Amino acid sequence: MNKSIPKSTKVVVIGGGVIGCSVAYHLTKFGWKDVVVLERDQLTSGTTWHAAGLVSQLGPTAAVTKIRKYSLDLYKRLEKEVDHSAGLRLNGALSIAQTDGRWQELKRQATTAQLYDVDIKILDKDEIKKNYPMVFTDDLKGGVLMPGDGAADPSGVTHMLAKGARLNGAQIFEKSPVEKILTKNGRVSGVRVNGHKIECEYVVLATGMWSRQIGEDMGVSIPLYPAEHFYVITEPIEELPKTLPVIRDFDSSTYFKEDAGKLLIGIFEGKSIPAFDKTNRVPNDFSFGEFPENFDHFEPYLEASMKRFPVLEKVGIRKFFAGPESFTPDTNTLLGEVPEVKNLFLSCGLNSIGIGSGGGVGKVTAEWLMTGHINEDIFNYDIKRFQKFHSELGFIKDRITESLGDLYGMHWPFKQHKTSRNVKTLPYHNQLKSFGACFGVSAGYERPMWFALDGEKAEYSYSYNYQNWYPSVEYETNNTLKNVGLYDLTPFSKFEIKSDKAHTELQKICTSNIKKEIGKCTYTHMLNSDGGIEADLTVVCINENHFRIISSAATRERDKFHIRKHLSNGVDLIDVTDDYCVFGLFGPKSRSLMQALSTDDFSNKNFKFATSKNIKINGIEIWAQRLSYVGELGFELYVKTNDAKKIYELIVEKGKEFNLSNCGMHALDTMRMESGFLHWGHDISPEENQYQAGLNFTISYKKDTDFIGKEALLKIKDQKVDRRFAMFTLKDNKPGEPLLLHDEPIYLDDKIIGRTTSGNYSFNFKKNLSFGYIKNDHTNEELQTKNLFIEVEKKKYPIELLIKPLKQTDFKNS
Repeated sequence: MNKSIPKSTKVVVIGGGVIGCSVAYHLTKFGWKDVVVLERDQLTSGTTWHAAGLVSQLGPTAAVTKIRKYSLDLYKRLEKEVDHSAGLRLNGALSIAQTDGRWQELKRQATTAQLYDVDIKILDKDEIKKNYPMVFTDDLKGGVLMPGDGAADPSGVTHMLAKGARLNGAQIFEKSPVEKILTKNGRVSGVRVNGHKIECEYVVLATGMWSRQIGEDMGVSIPLYPAEHFYVITEPIEELPKTLPVIRDFDSSTYFKEDAGKLLIGIFEGKSIPAFDKTNRVPNDFSFGEFPENFDHFEPYLEASMKRFPVLEKVGIRKFFAGPESFTPDTNTLLGEVPEVKNLFLSCGLNSIGIGSGGGVGKVTAEWLMTGHINEDIFNYDIKRFQKFHSELGFIKDRITESLGDLYGMHWPFKQHKTSRNVKTLPYHNQLKSFGACFGVSAGYERPMWFALDGEKAEYSYSYNYQNWYPSVEYETNNTLKNVGLYDLTPFSKFEIKSDKAHTELQKICTSNIKKEIGKCTYTHMLNSDGGIEADLTVVCINENHFRIISSAATRERDKFHIRKHLSNGVDLIDVTDDYCVFGLFGPKSRSLMQALSTDDFSNKNFKFATSKNIKINGIEIWAQRLSYVGELGFELYVKTNDAKKIYELIVEKGKEFNLSNCGMHALDTMRMESGFLHWGHDISPEENQYQAGLNFTISYKKDTDFIGKEALLKIKDQKVDRRFAMFTLKDNKPGEPLLLHDEPIYLDDKIIGRTTSGNYSFNFKKNLSFGYIKNDHTNEELQTKNLFIEVEKKKYPIELLIKPLKQTDFKNS
């Protein structure tokens, strides 16, 4: 063993690929010099070495775009700083579209790119042919060119980052396989390497395709698995321009890169092959490894490549590459602290875009370690978006056969996966199905998204314009407004604290003054120390020293982690999410229906808004809350899972008298926007504070507790916010024309002043509705007299600023 390996260090980074070296570089750059990188073999020997090295600034989401743009900017800067080439060849990148849907998608991405100053040009097929005559263009709709994109040398980038890390104080050791990650009292305490122990405070797993099995061996869920990944390199092509941009032909699942006079052809196919299928484990000694050729699998894509580049018909193949590359269930990276072991962080699951994202991912990981949180909206990268079952072999191996292809597949709005479904079904799933439910996955649950009307198929027909479920949502929202709708709220996260310290603890981690009166419900937020919104939740006092916390479905693991992180020793948080099914009955006839179901008193006098109590339906005890996320009179019923099917059937049967309709999540989302309610993950995140979001009514400075984030809020409470939440409608309204989603630029005249966060079409008000954030340079009164626009697919649509929500139902006092 190399004697220079220290006995202790602050951070051990395991893995010497591009990600591990990037993490080490950023930690040392930001001031944590005591960093050790341990590589089991040689730098890049895992999967970095065989990467195609594509670098692109534009991603499918705003967060991904920011990370990729930073990565390229870093590589260009660091080459000069450390005097080491990254092998950058920025000939640009051209994404082409064969279908109308893909063309819309590319134009949407091009529109979003303007928010981040990414240089982008839209080309029609004639311009593509003129600029790149080797490319067959007859079947194209057009393309988008990013002149600043291109490719890098994976080894060059990795060794450049490693050099920068060493110059800043990091120590990097090759031939140093970590045998075990050591823990003590639930937190990282060190690692064992080559028979010796290194004590440390933090461990970062930058271990790529080995990460899942490393986690499994220590009880940590890391949902990724390697698939076989393919590319070929042709013989030299004399007429191939050295300035050819990277060309992505998404609709053929192929990409092309000029490679020293040859053409590299890679694929992201729709149905991939799981690697290491017999053992389900990556061998520890798998270095610079390849798989046997699988020409039968590659052949259809080679034929598509010959169509796109006819010159290939007379060119041979010099190299056929097949090797492993790991993928996650949703094709997003895995970052952040794991919930199972304190101070164990992940930086893995790059889904074959490690070079293009490596710089940004390393930066985010370093910041997360150093601050304990991240002040950006990157929940879609947080490991805590997943649950335990996501890493189970049956789930992840099936899912990656689909998720690899998702990278080049259509990123349709509201798209649902086809693989690894029906993991969690509701007790009344079959009844929902019989009523025409079209299911989507929410926190693992199969949840009704909408209910097909008579004669319609309960299936999505994806589009960037009019949605095939619009007639269902029109009926469901209208019926909720006039009669009563039944919404399934079961996936909402539910936690309980039972302790004589419970109220004190909640006061410490929540911004509102939590009511300590049995049955009272408090809407509140939890913040990080910088005042960013970490959680959006309701706290219910069930009994003396017994509180229930309810938050959104997707944030179950994340919110649980945040709460536990800040609870005092001896105070336990219990996850009761799966113990209860929850029904939401909303609408003007909801009280009458409740009165028909139960002998309890549901009058406004005896059951006020934001209160809750035990009731009985057919002899079954149920916790009822008078709350409403749709902005109508309503009740939420918490039913023990074993009783849920029976209660559902009773509600449906008795509901016939009141024109009850089953309603899905699209209707819920539409009505919450009509009511002006914000959604964590879309409209609020750690990137925003409550003043920017217009939610400062949930802040209590009067309570005698210094809640987390209070100090940061006091510094800004009397200052003018730099940007603020705003609501808009289009001036010309038609469903799906355009389809408003998120990350669309908001303009004042010809200048971008903000971006959208949510969008829906309201059938109740016949309006295209959008939420977003804008620069706080003008008052509402001033903006109402100016020319405002939202840009979608490179077209600007005039909008009107809403001073108050569309829907003004007095549901709290009715």
